[in-house]
This record gives sequence, structure tokens and C-alpha cells, in this order.
Amino acid sequence: MDQRVVDFIHALRAKGVRISLAESIDAMRCVEIAGVADKQFFRSALRASLVKEPRDLPTFDELFPRFFGLDAPPPLQQPGGGMSPEEREQLAQMLQQMLASLTPEQLRRLFEMMMTGKGMSGSQMRQFIDENTTATQMTTGFQPWATRRALRELQFDRLEQLLQELIEKLREAGVGEAALRQLEQEARENRAALAQQIGNEVGNGLQQREAEERRRRPAEDLQDRPFEELTYRDDDEMRAVINRLAAQLRTRVALRQKRASKGALDAKSTIRANLRYSGVPLDIRHRRKHLKPRITVICDVSGSMRAVTGFMLMLVYALQDQISRTRPFVYYRTIADVQADFQQLRPEDAIRVVPERVQGGPWQTSLGACLATFTRDYLDAVDRRTTVIFLGDGDDHLSPPNPRAFETIKRRAHRVVWFNPEPPYRWGREDNHMHIYAPMCDAVHHVSNLRQLVAAVDGLFS
Repeated sequence: MDQRVVDFIHALRAKGVRISLAESIDAMRCVEIAGVADKQFFRSALRASLVKEPRDLPTFDELFPRFFGLDAPPPLQQPGGGMSPEEREQLAQMLQQMLASLTPEQLRRLFEMMMTGKGMSGSQMRQFIDENTTATQMTTGFQPWATRRALRELQFDRLEQLLQELIEKLREAGVGEAALRQLEQEARENRAALAQQIGNEVGNGLQQREAEERRRRPAEDLQDRPFEELTYRDDDEMRAVINRLAAQLRTRVALRQKRASKGALDAKSTIRANLRYSGVPLDIRHRRKHLKPRITVICDVSGSMRAVTGFMLMLVYALQDQISRTRPFVYYRTIADVQADFQQLRPEDAIRVVPERVQGGPWQTSLGACLATFTRDYLDAVDRRTTVIFLGDGDDHLSPPNPRAFETIKRRAHRVVWFNPEPPYRWGREDNHMHIYAPMCDAVHHVSNLRQLVAAVDGLFS
């Protein structure tokens, strides 16, 4: 049971549920105390120890039955219950004759299980599937296809043909029709149970393989992978990496701010303070600095930019304790202030809904018009302490460049920084206006992967 619980925890982690080592140990203690006799109590104990977020409950409810048998296939039964002892002897002999010459081996074992009622445990069935099929090499999202592949590679459809051959031989040997009909029904029920068990174990195998791949995959690979190569399978893992990097970045920034907390020497104030000591500098005064930056981030949420925008906003909101104020905007064909979304929702939930706050479609990015709207309606989001971060590729499909509005923002801001995932050689081509905006920025960072994005964000606090 302990190994089953461990596999269950690995499957939950593979689905994105955050479970620490301490929580895993708590789950084991819960199993010891609660026992497994009362499955509902056992289920509640595991859920209380492993699930912290309401959003993870559906994942738990989906995986629990697969590992702990609430939807386990019915047990196999021994066919031939309606036969006389002589007929059962005939069944055993003819079955042995068929099995002796039946190939391939995996089909022989399936037919034997179906006709004798002697099945496999879950782990044995999973090993049987791994050895004889390629189904568990597929991805988790394709479990129905993987199950069909497993059944096809095991030649599961031939079981019905073999059953009919056996029944015909028994009929020729004089076995009664009533006993044959009962035998046929019991064998088919066994076949259905085997199909259900194979489907369950294919799903468990996919989950286990995905969890093992995640463990083997170095986090560094994910940090260096270009944003455009990330798939939906990487989202959960990227969130975990971002949280870890944000924690490291937060510690580094806090240490840097602590060391600089006194600020630079304020010569004038020091001289004034020490006039009473005849100018001897006994009381040193420092110039106070506003160490925590105010950030206004203006993000492109067109289709090609949504992934990097999501990661950027997650990273910024993970560093909230090191930022004096954050004001997020998103733009596409229109621009919108999405601060309310981040105040009402968790950042990962807000990121999913903010693209709906603006209008746009394929090839409808209108940066010039959005800059004009920003300077007209939202310029109060920028003051002399604010660092304005533009996150976008610089494309503008509908309007001409608007350097005048950009200059207005720059004059009010402490500094303007641009994060661009596109390579520099593409800047200025066709409808890309990056070559106009880049010289007006205090810094421009090429951020094509997570490592570069974290380095660029780290630069905001230096």
C-alpha cells in the first residue's frame, strides 16, 4: 500500500499539484492511522493531507479511483459454473490443447485469464502491458488512444474468435447448449473486466512515466528552452520553476536592499549636523533612497506573446513584497487596465482572464493607437518613481509608430525598459517598429527564455 500511495503522489505532482516531502510523510501517517478498510475515510484522510488548493480537488478526485479501486474492474470469475464435472474436465482438456499451440504469447495469456478466471494484480498487468505494447510511450492527454493501441497490439479482438472456436469444439464433444451459453456469458464478462483493467493500468502507466520524466528533466533545460517551444505539458512545471526562481530572486534582492539601506553619503546634511562639533564629522548622515521600485508593466497579449506575458506577470507578482506598487496593463488592438483582476484573483487565474479585457484578433496588434490611449487615459499610472516595462515584440499591424506618445511616457517615468522575445535581427522589419522605440528606452532586453527573463527582472532591482 505504501508504494501505491507513493505512486499516487507522483501522479498528483505530474498533474501539477504541489506536494512537499513533509506533506508526503503526513499522508503516510494518515494511511497508518485511518487504515484502508473504510475507503471514504481513507480518501478523506489522503485529501486532507495532500490537497491545499481548491483547484486541485478535481485532479485528486480524478486520480484517486484509479489508484485505490473505487472504479476497479470486477474480479474475474471461473467460467463453466453450469457444467457437470465431466463437462468441466472436457473444457480443461480442450483449453489446454488450444493454449499449447496458441501464439503470440500475450494473446495466449489473455485467453488463459479469460477462460480460467485467474487474472493479474495491477502491477503485474502494468508490467505485462509495458513488455508487450507501446501504449505507455504516449502522452497523458491521449489515454483513450493509448488504451486502444494497447488492446490492438495485444490482439484483444481475437479473444472472441478463440472463444467461439472453443465453444464449437465443446459442442461437437456433446456439451449441452445451456452450459455453453452460460460459459459464453461468463467468458465475455471476464473479457470486459480485462479490458477495463488494461485501460486503468495504461492510464496509471502514462501518469507514472510522465512523473518520472519530470523528475529526470533538469530544471536548467526548462529555463533555457525558448518560449515558443514550450507546450501545454510544460505549463505546470514552468510555474513551479518560476516560483522557485522568484524565491531565489526575492532573497537576493532583499539582501541587496539591506546592504544599501543606508544610502549614499549626504555631504551637505553631514556638514550641517556636525557644526555643533566644530565641523568634526561625528554624526554621519546618508541620503535616503526609495529602494522598492514602482512598476507599470504594459504587456502585449497577442497570440504569439501570451506565454511570455503570463510568465512575466507571474514573476512580477511573485516579487510583490519587493515592489512598492504594480500597475499592469495589457494591449492588443485596444489597451486595458487589469489591476482589478490581479486584486480579485490569484495571479495564475488573472493571467487566464486578462486577454479577454482587450479587443483583437490575428494581425490586429495596434501598439501606436494603444500608446495614444494610454497617454490620454492612464498617464496617472506613471510618475518619477515608476519604472515602465514594455513586454512585446514591437509589431504593429494597424497603426503607424507613435514615438510622440512613447516620449511622453518616458518624460514622466523614472526609466523605461523593454523586454522583447524577438531576436534583434528582426527588429525594424516589415511592420515591426522596435527600431524606433528601442533608442528611446533606458534599457532593452532580449528575453527568449526564462533564464533571460529572470536576469532582466533582476536588473530592475539593481
